[in-house]
Amino acid sequence: MKVISIIKYLFTFLGLAMLAGTYYINEDTRSYIAEATKTEGTVVHLILSYSNKSQTYHPVVRFTERNGKSIEFVSSTGSNPPGYSEGEKIEVLYLPAEPYKARLNSFFSLWGGSVIVGALGGIFLLIGGGFFLAPMLKSRKNEYLREQGSPIETEFQSVALNTAVSVNGRNPFQIITQWKNPSTSQIHIFKSDNLWYDPTEHIQNRRIRVFIDRNNPKKYCVDLSFLPKLAE
Repeated sequence: MKVISIIKYLFTFLGLAMLAGTYYINEDTRSYIAEATKTEGTVVHLILSYSNKSQTYHPVVRFTERNGKSIEFVSSTGSNPPGYSEGEKIEVLYLPAEPYKARLNSFFSLWGGSVIVGALGGIFLLIGGGFFLAPMLKSRKNEYLREQGSPIETEFQSVALNTAVSVNGRNPFQIITQWKNPSTSQIHIFKSDNLWYDPTEHIQNRRIRVFIDRNNPKKYCVDLSFLPKLAE
């Protein structure tokens, strides 16, 4: 459980930090565009770079400042296959005080970083937020069923490991119960919420209460109030 707690806080923090970073990257780009001078440049060369067993081509672009000085810079964005060819004309943005830090006037060159960081931040935040939200929704559903559902007495069947969930190499336990609907003669199987200890020795009788939705027995809550609480 401590591992889950660490993961949810870590992912949520990273998600929020990346989204905050996205905001500052966007503001920096907006400020750059507002102050930059626009001109035409020419791709004079393509530089091949290697990273993590992949290769990308970065264009080397030459343009002329207002004072007539020729400037060359390597674009920070690259692609494979190359997005540009030698001799191709392309629009350039540069700050007169820092012409060697010019940028290509293209969407990915200007906004690609914020898009990538923002997307990763959104994914991390969704994962971290999911760890917070899922128990809240589960608790709210169980509370509703306890208050509005119909209590039934079910027969204890077994305690089983929930192999669909694994945390730090451990699987939680679930109590399995069974009930025969007197109206339809159908057998219903109920599984409790996950438990991070074996509850077998605490099940003293074979009848366990389950709260079900009156209109849909597939919506249910196995009453675990008779079990001791797990120490933090």
